[in-house]
Amino acid sequence: MAMADNGRVVCKCTARRSFCFREVTFDEKPNLRNHLRNVSTVPLFRNGLITRCPSVAGNSILSMDARENSRSSILSSSRHQRVPIYVMMPVDAFCIDGSGRPKIRKIKALTVGLKALKLAGVHGIAVEVWWGIVERFSPLAYDWSLYEELFKLVSESELKLHVALSFHSNMNSSSSRKGGVSLPLWIIEIGDHNKHIYYRDQNGLSNDDYLTLGVDHVPLFCGRTALQCYEDFMLSFVKKFESFIGSVIEEISVGLGPSGELRYPAHPFGDGRWNFPGIGEFQCYDKYMMDDLKMAACKEGKPQWGERGPQNAGGYNSLPSGVPFFEEGEESFLSDYGCFFLEWYSGRLLHHADDILAKAAKILRKYQENKKTSILLVAKIAGIFWWYQTVAHPAELTAGYYNTALRDGYDPVASILSRHGAALHFSCLEMMDTDNPASYLCSPEGLRQQIWTASKKRIIHLIGRNTNERFDRVGLWQIHANCHHSQAEAVRSFTYFRMNDKIFRAENWNNFVPFVRKMSANW
Repeated sequence: MAMADNGRVVCKCTARRSFCFREVTFDEKPNLRNHLRNVSTVPLFRNGLITRCPSVAGNSILSMDARENSRSSILSSSRHQRVPIYVMMPVDAFCIDGSGRPKIRKIKALTVGLKALKLAGVHGIAVEVWWGIVERFSPLAYDWSLYEELFKLVSESELKLHVALSFHSNMNSSSSRKGGVSLPLWIIEIGDHNKHIYYRDQNGLSNDDYLTLGVDHVPLFCGRTALQCYEDFMLSFVKKFESFIGSVIEEISVGLGPSGELRYPAHPFGDGRWNFPGIGEFQCYDKYMMDDLKMAACKEGKPQWGERGPQNAGGYNSLPSGVPFFEEGEESFLSDYGCFFLEWYSGRLLHHADDILAKAAKILRKYQENKKTSILLVAKIAGIFWWYQTVAHPAELTAGYYNTALRDGYDPVASILSRHGAALHFSCLEMMDTDNPASYLCSPEGLRQQIWTASKKRIIHLIGRNTNERFDRVGLWQIHANCHHSQAEAVRSFTYFRMNDKIFRAENWNNFVPFVRKMSANW
């Protein structure tokens, strides 16, 4: 974005190497906080002028539009309907005993807690089904015994299940070190000899919470690709728990990245590298992603673009100001190189989601087509709300969402979910813009509105969840208001994060129970 000599706006966000001139004046500068994107054109405000620029088209997935063949059915409005609540299991619900076998911790206390939640009106329990527990010791050797016991316990409590198939580790999560679950031990052994199976940053530091998407199609895992490992795990799960699917198990979320979310680990909060509200770092430096970047650059006719990621994008804890890539200039995110890199970086993430969801949708298709069963495929995306009110949205860019003031990065995600009949699981429903310092330019409200708009256009269900633990009346009623917001017509259910001792304390329980009953009632 720049100013021409004649005072008009020069826009560089259409096709690369092209410019457009448009001139419109406003008597008063609009408020960016309250501005809502249109999917196809997004206004950029500067110096009292406004120009509209089409989104940059990328590969075939990025350029999908509303005319695509969606497998989603038309959603009936849930604006005045109940929103069932699933409560997520405690983070330390499982442990590994002395013999190396997984077991449920504090099973008697858990049983009492499940009964209390049922009496309160909770619809179901959200359970993380860990790859690192089930296929722990060797490839294709699945041990479902822990989940057989747990699902039986939940079923006997007359609760339903939201199952999150978790292909990540939570060992580095600051909130879960005591009860953390690693990746399968045989995967870790492979990683000890080849660190490039994990995402790496510009300094060569790897993140072993999730396999890099660069190995999705590379047979490094005892003859299998990462995608085949995920598919085999899903097939084994469905075969084992077929009798539960559609009756007890109503929602199945498929992990797509760190914390189960579709994103790169650009903000690793468990190892000291990143602190809020840092912009994060691009995670594309394993050799498999770099090889892909080189091929993409050569195809573009710019082989030099494939040598590395942006070298002027700051570090994990940088703020946007003073970081050239996230400002305006010849080497910024608006440059030809910037557009190329961001299209590639976000495009690889979209392909990753497309590949995994295609496998999951195929596996679940027969249950979805059976009128006697009801099963919903779910995909989680991250709520990257800090620096949302800047033009560049740097924290979203490093996480893999090519979303800026000039471009809608969430419509392509919603489009993929729509094609596979998947619901979008989104957080931040308890948050308001004023919850964070104004200097961080946060807008969970703006992000939420953008997600609602994309889901409504692509005709997909929304599933809500809270980001932060909230037991207070204000926070809980904010969740209720957002689940029944006029724009959130497709909210299917809400996942409460999460079950622990604090929820049952009298002062918290007295807020939680009325909240559950209000959410669960038609209004």
